[in-house]
Amino acid sequence: ARPPAGRKEDAFNVLDLAEYTKSRPWWKKVFAPSSGSSAEKYNVATQLVIGGVTGWCTGFIFQKVGKLAATAVGGGFFLLQIANHTGYIKVDWKLVERDVNKAKQQLKFHSSSNKMSPEVKSKVDEVIVFLKKNVILTGGFAGGFLLGMAS
Repeated sequence: ARPPAGRKEDAFNVLDLAEYTKSRPWWKKVFAPSSGSSAEKYNVATQLVIGGVTGWCTGFIFQKVGKLAATAVGGGFFLLQIANHTGYIKVDWKLVERDVNKAKQQLKFHSSSNKMSPEVKSKVDEVIVFLKKNVILTGGFAGGFLLGMAS
């Protein structure tokens, strides 16, 4: 038996979409998941801002990590040289030279074959398609990255 019409159980909540979008935070509007490329979702200014900001952040972090890595590698090499000179460790330079030559031969072999595996080729193709679809976003990212590296 159905309850009679007009009772509270039959009432539906009505959602006003205009009010709902006004109440949503700005980051959900900008970064909301949606299908299509960023060129279809955002205007040129938004694409440049998003690309520029993410590029600058990436460049800034890359610069700081790069300096840290260079300091660590340089400091480690310096400590190894001191340890070798004072006699704490002995480096077999002939073994080092042999391994470096072996690595050179492998690099020559891989660069001479110049063939990409199908997995790598498909990923490269995906990246190229993404870059073509999102030229403005990519340009903003590249500019922001260079500014981040310079700051």
